[in-house]
Amino acid sequence: MPHKVQFVKDLSELPLSAEERARLERVAERFPFFCSSYYLRLINFNDPEDPLRRVVVPDERELESWGRLDPSSEVSYTVMEGVQHKYDSTVLVLASDRCAGLCRYCFRKRLFLQTPEKREERLRDLAGLIRYLEKHPEVTNVIFSGGDALMLSTARLKELIEAVRRVPHVRFIRLGSRILSYWPERILNDPELLEVLKTYSRPGKRIYLVTHFDHPREITPEAEKACELLMRAGVHLLNQCPLIAGVNDDPGVLAELFRTLAGIGVSPYYVFQCRPTVGNKPYAVPIERGYRIFEAARGRVSGVAKRVRFVMSHAMGKLEIVALTSEHAIFKFHRAARNQDTGKVLVYRRNPEAYWLDDYQELVEEAPLFDQALT
Repeated sequence: MPHKVQFVKDLSELPLSAEERARLERVAERFPFFCSSYYLRLINFNDPEDPLRRVVVPDERELESWGRLDPSSEVSYTVMEGVQHKYDSTVLVLASDRCAGLCRYCFRKRLFLQTPEKREERLRDLAGLIRYLEKHPEVTNVIFSGGDALMLSTARLKELIEAVRRVPHVRFIRLGSRILSYWPERILNDPELLEVLKTYSRPGKRIYLVTHFDHPREITPEAEKACELLMRAGVHLLNQCPLIAGVNDDPGVLAELFRTLAGIGVSPYYVFQCRPTVGNKPYAVPIERGYRIFEAARGRVSGVAKRVRFVMSHAMGKLEIVALTSEHAIFKFHRAARNQDTGKVLVYRRNPEAYWLDDYQELVEEAPLFDQALT
């Protein structure tokens, strides 16, 4: 008989020694611990280096002074409460401020911290969102994220999708969710949710679920079954994940993740450079080492599994990390916040200690598209 999934926020419920628990409580006071019992059962607590343990169990080094709360400057692109419009054709909606588990390296951990400067960032004015979309015919797609879009009730999710579907120029919707890793029962035990997705994911107006699997061991039989049900409901599945130290910063692990995803019908989509968010230092991998890991992994898989790109969500846009030479690191704007930067290539003098674009000091060349009129 399957276990009933519960949600754990007290480190005392983990099989840790009293001494280790006392040390980690200090971290959890700053950056909360929260996880599903389903995911905790996947962890080998006898192995202190277990990669899934790294995903959710606090690390003392999180308290090192490093990073910012909003490293991609999302506040700069916020057009109303819970709504960001960074790229012309895409609107991002922070539909939820809840997750089924808190990743230690979360780049939006500001949503879960109790700080004096914390502001409300979750969408509450759906009518306002629709008015905004109607005034912006350049918007072709909407992303419901958070938090986790699938932590919303089915009724609320239906309300959001139904409202956005009525805007004629919005051609597809993306749902950002980690639910298949932390709580696949959310899909398995809710036929009404699958019916809602089936109703609104139609030819010409598709729904995409952007999943978040970090490691092959997260792709359990339950997760695989949930993926199959979603695909039968007409939902297209993509996967994105960050490159995380001690979790997937190994070419063999990353290649196996890509192969397994492709095998179950989930397209590997993006691998992200870990954002320099407060508390993320123990999880970040230097860019140039990350690129070598990523390319080594892609070299081990076939074309279907290697469509994935290694990118950085910088304040200026989504930059693809495309090449290293003996002297230079080369980036290209995969998507730019300013249209004139579309396709621009940036060449920097290499810096093996760089974790973010801002760490590169010497810009050697900046090459725009040859014909800006094409943009």
